[in-house]
Amino acid sequence: MNSRLQQVLNLVRDVGDNVVMPYFLKVARQHKDDGSVLTEADLAAQAALELGLKAIIDCPLVGEEMTAEQQHKSWDAGANGLWCVDPIDGTSNFVNGLPHFAISVAYMQHGRPLLAVAYAPATHEMFYAEAGKGAYLDSDSVNKAKLPLLNGVIGLKQAIAEIDFKRLPKNLALTLAVNPPFHSQRNYGSSVLDWCYLAAGRFDLYLHGSQKLWDYAAACLILQEAGGHMRTLTSEDFWAGDHWQKSVIAARETDLFTEWSAWLARCG
Repeated sequence: MNSRLQQVLNLVRDVGDNVVMPYFLKVARQHKDDGSVLTEADLAAQAALELGLKAIIDCPLVGEEMTAEQQHKSWDAGANGLWCVDPIDGTSNFVNGLPHFAISVAYMQHGRPLLAVAYAPATHEMFYAEAGKGAYLDSDSVNKAKLPLLNGVIGLKQAIAEIDFKRLPKNLALTLAVNPPFHSQRNYGSSVLDWCYLAAGRFDLYLHGSQKLWDYAAACLILQEAGGHMRTLTSEDFWAGDHWQKSVIAARETDLFTEWSAWLARCG
């Protein structure tokens, strides 16, 4: 592990344990203009991450809790190096006392992630990856376990899918709810952890109708480095189109990804 990645891991763990978790079960919620939830913990964590990350690599930073103008300005200035941060992915879970949320950090160049860290401070699970070097999990029970942890299923009918229904086209969501092609479905409310659980083999399939840059920037690299596959509802090339917002079709196993993508193309 290179020293830069270790520095990011140390910083993210420190922010999760000592900035985010002291607010857990104690913080009041606010609502942003788009209706999403915001807390003092989000703002404190983003400030701590921005300070610490720029000490590791001094480059622009895009964070969820910035204005759109600030985000676009940082993106335009960060082609040769950019931090992308979600200080708490799963804020609704966080404020309701559900221990399923994560800090997400990606270092990107030319629009692609090269380093990724996702930390779930309530469960002490740290997922991380570097481009070309594999994906790993550190937790209380495992130390640098290479992802995936589990082997995938052999077919669509046996698969467990992570589906975010509310952001899908209505007809597709209805078909999936009434006549799903898979065995069972989950939705836990943290996009970053959805990707990481897929990379770990805890899920077999993934579908999300619309994610922001900070929802996928780190976690998509973790899935890729675990051998997974991804595309959008409209393009086989995940990176084509708008980088600020993307749909996601994903699976870790190649044959399952092909089968899942083909079913969605027929029914979408």
